[in-house]
Amino acid sequence: MKMNNVEFAPLRSLDDFLLESARFQTPNYSDLERWGKRVKENLIYYQSNYFVLAILMFLIVGLMHPGQMLLGISSVSGLLVLYNYLARNQRVVSDLKKNHPIVCLVAVFLAGYLVVHLLGSVLVFIFGVLLPISMTFIHASLRLRNLKNKIANQLDKAGVKVTPMGILLDELGMAFEGYKD
Repeated sequence: MKMNNVEFAPLRSLDDFLLESARFQTPNYSDLERWGKRVKENLIYYQSNYFVLAILMFLIVGLMHPGQMLLGISSVSGLLVLYNYLARNQRVVSDLKKNHPIVCLVAVFLAGYLVVHLLGSVLVFIFGVLLPISMTFIHASLRLRNLKNKIANQLDKAGVKVTPMGILLDELGMAFEGYKD
């Protein structure tokens, strides 16, 4: 993957993201492909807003429980560093990551949960990490796309722009074809 041309998506207006001009609708649960496309395209289009939202939620939880948050951050960071080291230096782990990225992501989260649980910071882990992820998924699922969203996503699909969310989706095996080398 090429990372030298990474562009950060612009922060979308609050009106477009959440308020008056935003349109929301429950997704059609019987058409999972269409729902997945809506989520993926909203993740790309609103990625900067989701990043800011996640930081704000994380900071609020961190301010409420600073010691537990630091303990959770350090333990999960250590696990991620270990996983990254193993994925780069152990062929078995590298192959597993390439063939089953979602399984690896779930395994890292479960290992993080186990470590945080053993250290007594389960509540902080759940609210500090999973709440922003949940809120992002809910918004991306319910938010209907507009014309600007569709145009921006066509640029991403064509590979004209490479964004942090595109790189993350590529690592999870869910990227648009434009992100692949």
